[in-house]
Amino acid sequence: MHHTLDSLRSGALAGQRRINLRGGLAEFPRELFDLADTLEVLDLSDNQLSDLPPDLHRLHRLQVLFASGNRFTRVPEAVGRCEGLLQVGFKANRIAELPAQALPPRLRWLTLTDNALAELPDELGRRPLQKLMLAGNRLSRLPDSFAGHATLELLRLAANPLQALPGWLTELPRLSWLALAGHQLGWQQAAPAPLPVAEWAELAVGELLGEGASGLIHRARWSPAQGQPVDVALKLFKGEVTSDGLPEHEMAATLAAGDHANLVGVLARLQGHPLGTLGLLMPLLAAGHQVLAGPPSLASCTRDVYPPSLKLTADDAHALALGVARAVGQLHARGLLHGDLYAHNLHWLPGQGSSVRLGDFGAATRLPAGDAPLAVALQSLEVRAFGVLLDELLALTSALPTSSPLPALRDACLALSPRERPTMLQAIRVMAGDRAVG
Repeated sequence: MHHTLDSLRSGALAGQRRINLRGGLAEFPRELFDLADTLEVLDLSDNQLSDLPPDLHRLHRLQVLFASGNRFTRVPEAVGRCEGLLQVGFKANRIAELPAQALPPRLRWLTLTDNALAELPDELGRRPLQKLMLAGNRLSRLPDSFAGHATLELLRLAANPLQALPGWLTELPRLSWLALAGHQLGWQQAAPAPLPVAEWAELAVGELLGEGASGLIHRARWSPAQGQPVDVALKLFKGEVTSDGLPEHEMAATLAAGDHANLVGVLARLQGHPLGTLGLLMPLLAAGHQVLAGPPSLASCTRDVYPPSLKLTADDAHALALGVARAVGQLHARGLLHGDLYAHNLHWLPGQGSSVRLGDFGAATRLPAGDAPLAVALQSLEVRAFGVLLDELLALTSALPTSSPLPALRDACLALSPRERPTMLQAIRVMAGDRAVG
């Protein structure tokens, strides 16, 4: 809900736990301190703020602070004095400095996407972070204080000039979702297969089907010069840094993924848009396909939110897991890390687990073709993401037979030592009944 400054000043917002004041603010409204005994979530995004008051900690119940799309050049140290803050977001500012004193002690979710950070304080690695979003900065290295970090699960480093990948990164016990595209690591990478081109003039664009962080998806009718007209899903990229990375990296990964029954897939790349917008044409999923879950909430942080009514049969859980594993196995075999293996990126026909399709390559990383050990080590991180998904599917499943391999496979994929986890190929074989875990 969007609130106004007039409502705040009149006292109409007394007792509110969440306040959204977007647009027009040049300075922090002191009237917010009147809500100190209730305010938990404060959104000050899309204003003209460049600083916050030194006594911000008077908002003693504050847990979430958003200040994206403002004019900050450094994260204010006042933020670090808010001891209850769990989530902080300063996306798309001009931030070049992150003082150690600006880090709240209980911080578990930090978003600094699309800024100008060239270095990070060592103190950041000593916070109980689960989610760290740093895409679109100027980082060439990470502080070694993150070595052995026990809680970090999601890390976005795409579109940074990284010149070295620390050895400890692939040893982190809970890291599961990693985005690395757009680095300067000098990795050899295989070129994607060529893809047909669809001219903008050949498309009749219809209604909006959905919107993600990186683009808009429309229904469209494609009438190629050679061939019959076909209904497609058209993804038009927004052309800006997202929390995952850059649109051109997503496009390259989508092209490299290839065809597979459990991938959403791609038909052609767009050419000739009047504004130069990048785009992809994808198969239009059959009527009835649904997203398996919603994305993580503020409270769940790194865990998807499933519909309360969703229940799975043992057969559906097994078919879903096997279909996803086969999709990820295809990606790994083609030198790709999906980076965002979540139920909210899975589409399926309810009651038909084998219909599952994995999409959204916004966080994908193309792996080094000339360094097999490093590629396998990075893939082991995604195996843990698969283990998390298995755990969620099992929680939704009733009457699981004792012969099911899923519980043991889940435990193996969630091993704290990445080296002890199975590969995706081994996981596929386990679920197909070819061998036992281990």
